[in-house]
Amino acid sequence: MKDKAIEYYKNGGCSCCESVIKTVIDEGLCDKSLLPVATAFAGGMSSGCVCGAVAAAQIVVGLHFGRDNAYGNPVTAREKAAYIVEEFKKRNKVTCCRVLSKNLQGIERKNNCAKYVADVCEILEQVMRVKV
Repeated sequence: MKDKAIEYYKNGGCSCCESVIKTVIDEGLCDKSLLPVATAFAGGMSSGCVCGAVAAAQIVVGLHFGRDNAYGNPVTAREKAAYIVEEFKKRNKVTCCRVLSKNLQGIERKNNCAKYVADVCEILEQVMRVKV
């Protein structure tokens, strides 16, 4: 999953959040109608706050494990969301886009943030308890 997401991020014109969501769509874990939602979460929700890749994982977890989810899963979204943040912080210390991206621009930023896209994909695979 992470290789496909990195490809979308670095070469497919997708933001960090969009690349994770587009990959999850490709894997059949959500519908393509979710992609436009991801656009607003890029660049730390366009304010430098929470990393867009982390936000993408939260969106997917909410879809699958949130209240009244269409999958019949137990409502464990908050626990899974907390796990995502905890695991991401173990790897990267923070979830703040502004700190993670270090004010980099262009290709330098893409190269830097590709690691975070990959990390989120690995963590999301763990949370979903399925190897995709």
